[in-house]
Amino acid sequence: MANVAIRPRERWELEHLMAGIDPGNTVVLADEATEAIRRSSKWVDSLTVRPELLYGVNSGFGALANIRVRPGDEAELQRRHILSHACGIGLGAPVEVVRMMLLIKLLTFRSGYTGVSLEVAESLVRMLNNGIHPVVPERGTVGASGDLAPLSHLALPLLGLGQITVDGQVCDTRDVEEQLGLGRVELGPKDGLALTNGTQYISAVAVIELRRLLELARSADLIAAISTQAFSCADRFFHERYHRDSGNRWRAVVATNLSHYTHGGNHSALDTAVPSMQDPYSFRCIPQVHGAVREHIAYAQNSILNEINTTADNPLFFVDDDLVLLGGNLHGESVAMAADMLGIAATELAAISERRTYQLLSGRRGLPDFLTEDPGVNSGLMISQYSAAALVSEAKTLAHPGSVDSIPTCQLQEDHVSMGGTSVLKLRQIVDNLENVLAIELMTACQAADLKAGLVLSPAVRGAKERYRTRVPRLEDDRVLAGDIEQTRQFLRHDLAGDLVAEQTAAAGAREEAGR
Repeated sequence: MANVAIRPRERWELEHLMAGIDPGNTVVLADEATEAIRRSSKWVDSLTVRPELLYGVNSGFGALANIRVRPGDEAELQRRHILSHACGIGLGAPVEVVRMMLLIKLLTFRSGYTGVSLEVAESLVRMLNNGIHPVVPERGTVGASGDLAPLSHLALPLLGLGQITVDGQVCDTRDVEEQLGLGRVELGPKDGLALTNGTQYISAVAVIELRRLLELARSADLIAAISTQAFSCADRFFHERYHRDSGNRWRAVVATNLSHYTHGGNHSALDTAVPSMQDPYSFRCIPQVHGAVREHIAYAQNSILNEINTTADNPLFFVDDDLVLLGGNLHGESVAMAADMLGIAATELAAISERRTYQLLSGRRGLPDFLTEDPGVNSGLMISQYSAAALVSEAKTLAHPGSVDSIPTCQLQEDHVSMGGTSVLKLRQIVDNLENVLAIELMTACQAADLKAGLVLSPAVRGAKERYRTRVPRLEDDRVLAGDIEQTRQFLRHDLAGDLVAEQTAAAGAREEAGR
C-alpha cells in the first residue's frame, strides 16, 4: 500500500490517476493543498456578509443568478442546490468511474480556488479510501453546466441521502451512515456549488475508456502480427527503412512492433505468399491505420489530462489577488471532443480488424474455407465474422460526434452545451465493441495459424498462442462459439498484456532509427 499525495500545481498523468483509484493505495491531501483549501474557504465565508451579489453563494443558480437569497439562508441554498440537481437517470456508473470522479473532484479542490470547505474535501478523501461509493446514475448530464446531475448524486451521501455501494452491496445511505462513520456535513457557503460544478463525471468516464483503448491499441498490433503470418503476408510493408522518414512517428512505432512480433517466422517465404508483395490494405496498411489511431489517442489523452489538471468550477476565488472571477470552467467541450475523437479511432481499429478476419476466412492463401477442414457439414468460423461485422457497423453509427450537438438549457442562460455525457457513454460502447472484434480476430488468426501448412510462427507470438490454446482449444468440429469468443475476450483483457512490446521501448527505438 502506498500513499498518493494530492498537491497543488502538480500535473497528474494517466498512471497517477490509475494509482489514485487503486483500492490498495491511500489518497492523502498534502499539507499545502489542505492549507490552500482552508484559506479559500475562510475567505469565502467573509464574502457572504458583503452587500454585493456573489453568484452561487448568496444568489440563485443558472437563470436565477440575479436573485439574492435571504440573509441566513446561504447554507440552505447549498443543500437545496444538491437536492434539486440530483436528477440522474439510469443505471449506476461502474465503481471505478465513481472512484475516478471522487479523485478528479479532489484534484479540482486542491488549488484552493473553488472556495470549498476542508470538511467536504476530507469527506471525499474518506469515501475514496474506505471504499464508500455513491450510486451515480449514468445519464442526465449535458456536459456543460457542470455535470450537475451525476455530481449531485455523488454529493448526496454527505447529506445522509442517496445510495452508496459498499463491498458490492447497494445500501440507502441513511441505513449505514452511522455504521460506516460517514457523518453528515454542514455545508459551507460554496460547498453545494463546488460539489456539483465541473466536468468530473465525463472526465472520469473518458479516462477509464482511454486507458482501455490504449491497452487494446497495443494488443491490436500483436493480433495483427498473428494474422499477418497466418495469411502469409510480405515482410516489406513494415520494413524500418520504409518508415524511417515518416513524419508520423506512430507509424514507425507500429512498424517496429510488427517487426518484433513477426521476426523469426517464415510466413513471407511460404509458397502461399504473393510474388507481388501487394497484400490487401487491411494488412499492408496496418502501420498507417494503427499509427493514425495511436496518434489521435495521444492527442485526445493530452486534451483530457489538461482538463483534469484544470480547476473545473465556477466561480473561482483567488485569495492572494482579492478576486472573484466568473467564467466557463464548467464546460466540457474539450473532453467531449476528445471522447468523440477516441470513438472514431476505436471504430477504425475495429473496422480494419474485421477486414483481416474476413480475409482469413476467405479460402485464400492456402487456408480452407471458413477455417474448417471439413466444410459443408461444418461452417467453421463463418458466423463469427458476421458478429464482428455487426459490432463494427454499430460502432460506425455510434462514432457520429456527440459534441456537435447542443440543446439550450436554463432559460437560455446555458445556451451552448457540450453533450459530453453522450460522447463518453458512446465511447464506452465503441470500446466494448472493439474489444470483442479484436477477440474475434485473435480467435480466427490462431485457428488459421493452426491450419496453415508449413507455417512457423515467430517466437514472439508462439508463446502467446500456446497460452491461448490452454483456454480455447482449436476448432475441430462445429461447436457453440459464443463461449469461445468470451474466453478469447477474457484472454485479451487479462493475459495478453505480458506479451506486448513495451510501448516506451518501441517508441524510443523508432525515434532513434528516425534520427540516424
